[in-house]
Amino acid sequence: MYYENELKALKRSARYRTREVVDNDVLDFASNDYLGLSHNKELHNKTCQTLSEFPIHSSKASLLVNGYHQIHKDFEDSLKEANGFEDAVVLGSGFNANIALIEALVRRGDDLFMDEFYHASGVLASQINGINVKYFKHNDMKELSEMLKSSDAKRKIVAVEGIYSMDGDLVDSEVFSICDNEDAILIVDEAHSSGVVGDKLMGVFDLYNIGAKPNHIKMGTLGKAYGSFGAYILASEHIVDYLINRAKPIIYATSLSLYDTLLAHNSLKYILSNINSLKGEIAVRQRVVYEELGISVEGLIVPILIGDNTKVIEIKNRLFANGYAVGGIRQPTVKSAIIRLIARLGQSEEELRTLCKSIKSMTV
Repeated sequence: MYYENELKALKRSARYRTREVVDNDVLDFASNDYLGLSHNKELHNKTCQTLSEFPIHSSKASLLVNGYHQIHKDFEDSLKEANGFEDAVVLGSGFNANIALIEALVRRGDDLFMDEFYHASGVLASQINGINVKYFKHNDMKELSEMLKSSDAKRKIVAVEGIYSMDGDLVDSEVFSICDNEDAILIVDEAHSSGVVGDKLMGVFDLYNIGAKPNHIKMGTLGKAYGSFGAYILASEHIVDYLINRAKPIIYATSLSLYDTLLAHNSLKYILSNINSLKGEIAVRQRVVYEELGISVEGLIVPILIGDNTKVIEIKNRLFANGYAVGGIRQPTVKSAIIRLIARLGQSEEELRTLCKSIKSMTV
């Protein structure tokens, strides 16, 4: 067989992966459905009813070839208003959004500065077309500042995450002033922070009270806190205009499905209408995690260091047998194996507390 040796090596190192059909009878503490909106039937039913009133139910084409619908525009308008940006564009996934941004923005003579913990989609994009990428130590603003000052690149582009997907920590707020002072374009991947932090739950721009500037770009996903699928990019009119003309995942892919766009729009309205209650529920779960595991989290991602690939899968499987789904994350996704617990609002405070007690008993 073509890749038999490679598969054997993955199995020996306990890094072999398989697809597992979701068991809906198991309590979900593994997915990124942070606000539990994937279970909200009112949002689903409202979306279906609205979509049924349209003459079509699919987008049919790429964004630039008869595939841009009023449904897309209405959602983009609401996104840019809620987040304080000039313009927005929706597209197929967060993975594609990172590919679109980095592949299109970083041209010959430019330097890309990327946090070493940035998402794999961004890392992949940085390997396209000989992009000159320089990694700085995770959240090390001193190193980033020194690297930017020493660069004589035509353009400087910085890529960070709002909340990092595995460690669950916030980006340092200093990144905004550093990039502003060095006239660097700043990409903030808000996949795991939008809908979770901030006065309006819009993410780290909202949390740090950062007004959008011409060098600021915000990318977010719709398949996490918004309980849908797809992604968006928020930026100045100038940058969005450029991306529409140069970013291949925008130009050549079929535009985001009408159902997913409508559902995400309804979710955005729901979040903005229930800010205080949602923030209260998030705070409750953060408190439970601290009380039971002694871990303080900024969002809803709880990384529990195990350090052994085999042991992390054993713990994951034992918890699953007890009715709890959690993530067992191994290399190369993380440097050292972790149990990744999502304290999502889709499960109750009592269920979370019981799970935390079980994890503690298995890891002490």
